[in-house]
Amino acid sequence: QVQLVESGGGLVQAGGSLRLSCAPSGRTFGNYAMGWFRQGPGKEREFVAAISWSGGQTQYADSVKDRFTISRDNSRNTVYLQMNSLKPEETADYYCAARLSMWPSDRNYDYWGQGTQVTVSS
Repeated sequence: QVQLVESGGGLVQAGGSLRLSCAPSGRTFGNYAMGWFRQGPGKEREFVAAISWSGGQTQYADSVKDRFTISRDNSRNTVYLQMNSLKPEETADYYCAARLSMWPSDRNYDYWGQGTQVTVSS
């Protein structure tokens, strides 16, 4: 069992930036691909970004391309989501997830964090 812990959420003005972090509790990433998802008020959870186990491959939702960057530092056992030019409609709980595969995907994740809240004010 992998427990994921997100951090870095908070309140930011529209156009601002935040960096989210995610680390597993009690074990290393292993050969897991990692992803970020979000769920806004009254909305379904949606895919944001994913990264391969090595960090060499990434995948993004169209809505965040060129503004968000997913990265990982396996030596620190941490995955990051750098979010720039944030919009009020991106207010959501952001979730980190791990996938029992080396390759990124927008679905089929096996472990999830509890989420970190991001609020973008207009």
